[in-house]
Amino acid sequence: MIIIKGKMLLTLVSLFICIAAAEACLQCDRRIRLLHEDFILSAPSVNDQIELKRIRDHAYTVYRDTSQKRGGGVIDPTTLYRAKTEYHSEFDRFLKAPRTGILTIEAISIMTKGRMIIETHLDAFNRAGGLCPNKCGLLKRRVLDCIACRYKLYICPSPSGQQDCGEIPVQAEEGDQAVLNCFLPWHSLLVGRPAYHFSWAPGVPGNREVNENDFKVLVVTNDSSVILNQLHVEDQGLYRCSLLGRDGTIFYRVQFPLTVRPLPAETQRPLVTLPTLPPFRPAEGVLVSVVAMVTALSLVGSVGLTVVLG
Repeated sequence: MIIIKGKMLLTLVSLFICIAAAEACLQCDRRIRLLHEDFILSAPSVNDQIELKRIRDHAYTVYRDTSQKRGGGVIDPTTLYRAKTEYHSEFDRFLKAPRTGILTIEAISIMTKGRMIIETHLDAFNRAGGLCPNKCGLLKRRVLDCIACRYKLYICPSPSGQQDCGEIPVQAEEGDQAVLNCFLPWHSLLVGRPAYHFSWAPGVPGNREVNENDFKVLVVTNDSSVILNQLHVEDQGLYRCSLLGRDGTIFYRVQFPLTVRPLPAETQRPLVTLPTLPPFRPAEGVLVSVVAMVTALSLVGSVGLTVVLG
């Protein structure tokens, strides 16, 4: 029988509070709640089950308060999925393993392991930029509210206050190709499946001020890049990529000043004139021999025909 009283109960509650404060939204996962419920029901007596349930409920309450103070109490779905999948595996092994010690100590051990798992995934998530990795542009993403255990829309405004994210100069020679790529990793986090709108304002980049009416729509696509093939000097100008939502919301915009260098003019090569050959004049002796041979052959042919015809 497990009896938790006095200082032991306070110590265990403190440990559960510290553990739960780091388990970002694990209590929102249905399977984890069932795992915890099975763990409580495995206690040898009703009193032990009541005590363990009280500790769990108190830990969840403290965690929700703590998570609200730490980053608004939300977590992205990918980080939560990785953490809870690893925690599922660890807790399954814990429940299937034979009990060899005091249940409360074993509970502290598995909860500590859960804390270590979520801390590892959260550290990796924060190193990758956290909830708002957009250095410019507007990000609207789906997150889990750890207080209400419901998904909601989380908005990360542009740090610069605008969605224009500068220029990326592009240069190419006439006849070559140019790739206009405006993808950033955080674009894949946007809700609503926005599309990339590519447009073009013809002219030499930087020679004049470009207005909105100067842009011509080239293509609207789900691909973040386009390839311009067989470039001509007339193709240069200011190209623009805008990531737009279905309602017209601009999430991101970048411009590509494209300069096309003409090919150098080909050097005219002088024509090589061959010397004129003298007219062919056969020698006189050779001509006499040829005439004699032709005459002899003609006589032989005539005699042969006469013999044959009898």
